[in-house]
Amino acid sequence: MEIFFTILILTLVVSLSGVATRILPFQVPLPLMQILLGALLAWPTFGLHVDFNPELFLVLFIPPLLFADGWKTPTREFIHHGREIIGLALMLVLVTVVGIGYLIYWMVPGIPLIPAFALAAVLSPTDAVALSGIVGEGRIPKKIMGILQGEALMNDASGLVSLKFAVAVAMGTMVFTVGGATFEFMKVAVGGLLAGIAVSLLYGRSLRLMSRWSGDEPATQIVLLFLLPFASYLIAEHIGVSGILAAVAAGMTITRSGVMRTAPLAMRLRANSVWAMLEFVFNGMVFLMLGLQLPGILQTSLAAAEIDPNVETWMLFMDIILVYFALILVRFLWLWAMKNISLRFLKKKPMEFGSYSTRELLIASFAGVRGAITLAGVLSIPLFLPDGSAFPARYELVFIAAGVILVSLLVGVVMLPILLRHVEVTDHAQAHKEERLARSTTAEVAIVAIQKMEERLLTDTNENIDDQLIKEVSSRVIGNLRRRADGRDDAGNSEMEENLERRFRLAALRSERAELYHLRATQQISNETLQKMLHDLDLLEALLIEKS
Repeated sequence: MEIFFTILILTLVVSLSGVATRILPFQVPLPLMQILLGALLAWPTFGLHVDFNPELFLVLFIPPLLFADGWKTPTREFIHHGREIIGLALMLVLVTVVGIGYLIYWMVPGIPLIPAFALAAVLSPTDAVALSGIVGEGRIPKKIMGILQGEALMNDASGLVSLKFAVAVAMGTMVFTVGGATFEFMKVAVGGLLAGIAVSLLYGRSLRLMSRWSGDEPATQIVLLFLLPFASYLIAEHIGVSGILAAVAAGMTITRSGVMRTAPLAMRLRANSVWAMLEFVFNGMVFLMLGLQLPGILQTSLAAAEIDPNVETWMLFMDIILVYFALILVRFLWLWAMKNISLRFLKKKPMEFGSYSTRELLIASFAGVRGAITLAGVLSIPLFLPDGSAFPARYELVFIAAGVILVSLLVGVVMLPILLRHVEVTDHAQAHKEERLARSTTAEVAIVAIQKMEERLLTDTNENIDDQLIKEVSSRVIGNLRRRADGRDDAGNSEMEENLERRFRLAALRSERAELYHLRATQQISNETLQKMLHDLDLLEALLIEKS
């Protein structure tokens, strides 16, 4: 019962965190609010203690979140930015592990070289979820955000694989060689991607079979969709490849497989709602768990620092600041170097970095905030070595990693709004042009489809419909579409007409719903009829609202 009550309390706090950010007189990003609430719950006054199992945390929270991010990531844009993403998610991670690892070894007393590499490895992954929570959706220019999201999807795997190598060397279970590490990384990364693609394609085939057996029942299909990221992750981990990349690949594959495009309308509508709710809860749980661990990490680390003669308490806090700004400096210099390499050696097909201004380089640098993967990674470092002795400086590694997460969030809250001031996020003229093109082209295609349907209905003897009625309805629908197709110079009036018609239809639907409840109250219709009619009205209203 204690576990059940704990889950209920955490879910309630996650739900109320969004309300808390709105009622405060000053703006606090949602991730920081959830971390603060978690720390308050773990304070001795409340005494809520949740044991943090890093392996369970990775399995429970990370696959669905990465799957959802992969689902929303356009595959074409991801491939288009492939060079930039590889440069950040692979090369920058290696530079960070080596450079920051040696810096930590040189700067922080008591941390040997291999544990320093382990700390640098867990600090290398960035967190796009935390970034969106800080600045909000759509605040960072698309040409930057697209690369940052792709980087965050991929560098989790490279950072955790680097951590695995460092821990294995520290534990004495393997000897590090460049060739062996490169082969192992390629095996883990490529194998994870292939595993995710294979599981996702197999799921698509299974879903079609299930649709034949269960009909268009959306509940079964949504539950299967919810299990897909966990299946991808667990299968990949079982065969010894990256479960994180498998979850990402599954999310990106599901959008290209046509499963959602051909799924029943009810499933598409419900799946979007269910995933939006799950994302909110899981994201909130991640930051709440981070907050819950902070008091314990702080207490344990400070107590260990008092015992360690080589470490003073103030030095731990200074180490956090120095390590964080070293990460920012390395990231900025790497982006600057990639910009200059692109301008000098890739003139025919330059990378996106080649067009970045200094401000945009700074935005991309401070946007590299750390989050859940960093915490899970550092807490997964073993407590003891095989000989029974304590893992070297583990408390310092955990303290510095947790501190860097907090500092990156706090500095991002301050710096990113300043850097983003007066920055044009989207090209409104281009977006308006694309929208007009899409509206016009789709209208022309729809007119052809309606004309064909009219011809079929007029020649079909099985359709017991008056020919005049067919032509009248067809002409009315084609007339509306024709105004949209021909309205290239008057798109505003066409859009205004459609919006006005939508408002009238919504008003009619809502009055119909009220009348249905009245008919049920006066016992003129049964509850079954009421539910069926309400379901139809809800689907229509959802479609109308989605278009508005």
